[in-house]
Amino acid sequence: MKYWLMKSEPSAWSWEQQVRKKVESWNGVRNYQAANNMKAMSLGDRAFFYHSVDEKRIVGIVEVVKLYYPDPTDETGRFGMVDVKALMPLKTPVTLAQIKAEPKLQHLPLIRQSRLSVLPVDAASWKLICKMGGVEA
Repeated sequence: MKYWLMKSEPSAWSWEQQVRKKVESWNGVRNYQAANNMKAMSLGDRAFFYHSVDEKRIVGIVEVVKLYYPDPTDETGRFGMVDVKALMPLKTPVTLAQIKAEPKLQHLPLIRQSRLSVLPVDAASWKLICKMGGVEA
């Protein structure tokens, strides 16, 4: 299993909306590196659901339930999407400030490539962030 972080502006698509819908496509990604990260996803991979912009915090965990396929909202036909299912909220959201303050997380792309919307997370970092958020890894 691989681990990821997927960013969404809460005003565009929030954790609450994801929970209500249960399974939803992760569309609208228009960055090649983020798209390549989605192409590398496997069924059952887990991802942190990150509220970007004003909140800047991880609020939940989703699971990849449909592999990369064409995004019908992309008129160029270059980009695709995956479907994700809401699994659980973090008991305590983990903020970007907390992540930046943790020396063991300084290598994360979330810190180094802050504008990238779909990022890989290594297993050790996944476990640590889950612990910080009060959930089992």
